[in-house]
Amino acid sequence: MPRRSRHRLRRALRTVAVGYLPVWLSTLVVVLPLLWMVLSSVKTPAELISQTPQLLPAHPSLHNYVTAADRVPFPRLFVNSIIVTTVGAGLKVVLAVCCAYALVFVRFRFSRAVFFLVLATLMVPSQVSLLPNFVLVSSLGGQDTYWGIILPGLGSGFGAFLLRQQFLSVPPSLLEAAELDGAGHWRRLTRIIVPVCAPAIATVTLVSIVYEWNEYLWPLVIVSEPSMMTLPVGLTLLQNSESGAAAYGVLMAGTVLVIVPVLVVFTAFQRYIVAGLAQGAVKE
Repeated sequence: MPRRSRHRLRRALRTVAVGYLPVWLSTLVVVLPLLWMVLSSVKTPAELISQTPQLLPAHPSLHNYVTAADRVPFPRLFVNSIIVTTVGAGLKVVLAVCCAYALVFVRFRFSRAVFFLVLATLMVPSQVSLLPNFVLVSSLGGQDTYWGIILPGLGSGFGAFLLRQQFLSVPPSLLEAAELDGAGHWRRLTRIIVPVCAPAIATVTLVSIVYEWNEYLWPLVIVSEPSMMTLPVGLTLLQNSESGAAAYGVLMAGTVLVIVPVLVVFTAFQRYIVAGLAQGAVKE
């Protein structure tokens, strides 16, 4: 084989080994469990517990979806998830924008210490604050209420950090010109900062929506009434109502119904998430 051809072959193999192979492996790790879940949701109990597992169902059926809809009030759970996600994500984004603006454009003592405290919240797992939050919210009468579900998650260290990095890239001359025209902090925030940094704010919004929709642990702890449960927590009702091999197919069907809405939203707007994260990562 000529030397030039060997060089091209080595370069092609290196591209596959370093570029395509990790991408395909990562994709399979993420997609295969989802594919298995969707296929299991249309299988019969006999196919799910068969000693010779089959990838494709022999007789696809929507019976598991009908059973899940009969056992769990999905419309009520869907409304609860919509309310918690809309209000929770909206307030979280507003607070993150105001916090990032104050850290960048408002001069006050110990602002750098406040920023380090915001960063420190990213290092603390949410499970650590679970018990204190439960005691506080319960003492205020927040069990089985919407505000009790939403309140502990309003602070977003990730959103404040990402937006602060984006706000630092805004040219100071824009704000100086607005200040000379008599614009206060509120007008500078709403008329200049928000329109200029809209991609980063959209990124924080979408990430917050996905997080609020999929949140499981805190709503499971603070809610006990089935009428106040969100969709992820409502899946426990399916687990409690079914037993044996039939439970697997019904649980898979319920899980598919839970993830489809947020999967559609994330797929439709994922390019904004990538663009916003890239901007926040490279600009100082």
